[in-house]
Formats: sequence, C-alpha cells, structure tokens
Amino acid sequence: MQNQLEMLRIFKVVAESLNFRVASKRLGISPQSVTRAIKDLEALLGEPLFYRSTRNTAITEFGKQMANKSEILINQVDALFQLNKSSNTQRIEGSVKITMPSSLGRLYLLPALTDLVKEYPGIQLDLRFSDLIGNVVADQMDIGVRIGFFGDNRNVARRAREIKFHIVGSPELLQKYGEPNKVGDLCQMPQIGLVDQNTGRIWPWSFANEPDCLPTAPTFITDDPEAELKAVLAGIGYGQLPDFLCAEYLRTGKLVSVLKEQSPAPWGIYVYRPQLGPVAERVRIVFDLLVKTLSDESLYYVML
Repeated sequence: MQNQLEMLRIFKVVAESLNFRVASKRLGISPQSVTRAIKDLEALLGEPLFYRSTRNTAITEFGKQMANKSEILINQVDALFQLNKSSNTQRIEGSVKITMPSSLGRLYLLPALTDLVKEYPGIQLDLRFSDLIGNVVADQMDIGVRIGFFGDNRNVARRAREIKFHIVGSPELLQKYGEPNKVGDLCQMPQIGLVDQNTGRIWPWSFANEPDCLPTAPTFITDDPEAELKAVLAGIGYGQLPDFLCAEYLRTGKLVSVLKEQSPAPWGIYVYRPQLGPVAERVRIVFDLLVKTLSDESLYYVML
C-alpha cells in the first residue's frame, strides 16, 4: 500500500481531471498505479470516491468533501516543508549536469533552461547534447532526458509527454514521384536514412499495421536529425520524423504527411535522475522545470 499522503496527492489530481488516464499523465505514473492508489484510499476511508463506468468518471459527494479537505492538508504539509527552505534564490547554487537529445534539447529545452539560470544565478548548468542513450549514474549526470522507452529501475523517471512520428515529404517530391498508397509503394521511393548513434545502423521505419521497413538504398544518410529534416525539406527523399521537428513545416505546407493511417504508436519523453536518496534542491528545481516544460500544453500545440 502506498504512503497515505501520496495517495491523497494522486486523488487530488484525479478529482481535478475526472479522468484516470489524464491524471496518470499529469503525475508521470502508470494508469494502473493511479487506479490502485484510489482503490487503496477508498478501502482506508470505507467510502467510494468516484462513480466509474466505461464511459466516464464522476466524483461522489463524499469525494467532493475529501477533495476540499485533501487540498487544505496537502497545502499545509507543503508549507511545513518549505519553512527551512530559503526564499532567496541566490542561495541555491551548484552544478547540475544534464544529458538530452540534441534536437529536442536545443529547440525546446534550452530556452527554458537559460531563463532558469536568470532566476537562479547560483545554478551552473552543464548541458550535454547527445542522441546516445546514456547511463546517468555511469556518466555522472544529475538528470537525463530520453526519447523512446524506459525500464531502468536504477533511476527515478517521469514520462512527461508523448511524441508522434510522421512519414513526410516535400510537395515537390510528391509531385515527382506521387503519393504512396501503401507501405510497399513507399519502400520503392527515395528515402532519407537516419543512423542510430547507439548502434551505427540505419533506423528502421515503423508502422501501425505493417512490418518495419529498413531504407535499403537511401538517397541521403546522416546521424543528425536536423540534417535529416533539411534533406527532406530539400525534396530528395521521404523521412520518418518526430512531430517536434516537422510540425511547423506541416502547418505551413512545406512538408506533406503521407500514409497517416500507418503512423506508429507514440513514443514517450522521459525525464530521469539517479535513485540515490535525497535530492539536492538545485537538481529538484531543474528536474521539475524539465518535466513542466515538456508537459506544457502550449508545447503540445507547437508539436501538432
């Protein structure tokens, strides 16, 4: 059974969203963990907190009362633990080492991190941009950001958001070669190959209902996602790109998405740190900022 205060925090988020899956994304935990926490809390209280059906979730009258009481209690507990923390940001100082994917880091995280340094001038950021999957413990990093899948129990990880992948080409490319109607058509057309820096091999393209397709004779090969984007924009081949790279060009018509029904399942973006006990305040501040930045709904619209 989870800590009772943690159960109340989870309950508070569910009560605000009235959706277990949305609450799990906001909290960065699995839907199963949210469901288990609510069931445990209901068992402790001896009262149902929500009416649940296959269509919707509604809070009970008892649940509404508990939500009000929980908010007051959580605020009091948070205030208690803030008593010994200086409100003077000048006193929070020291180095925070972060590793993050190159394109995502430069485009979306760097602006937020530079603003943080203005607010906390005592924090020294050490940023390492790399698409290699690193081990924050072995690499002596304080925080890591990873795209893909995460199952390393040596770290504390938060799934901050999802990214989608699109098969895209320039209008000129579509005019010259036509639009592929199926994956087999696409495999016969010019493609851009992205090299996985972890293996040295070209990434295979994934699809919803078809086997992976490996570009066998790409017209352009690179290990840099931004160079891949520029090659696709130049019209020399199709590419499978994440939304944070291609969304703006899709909106403006500089790129066209094809085979939309074959888009693969989204990947997660995780913020993680070593599981080494108490966390320095400066590391917690940066960790929370990265999670908040990636979870921001305005960034979602940028990535659409």
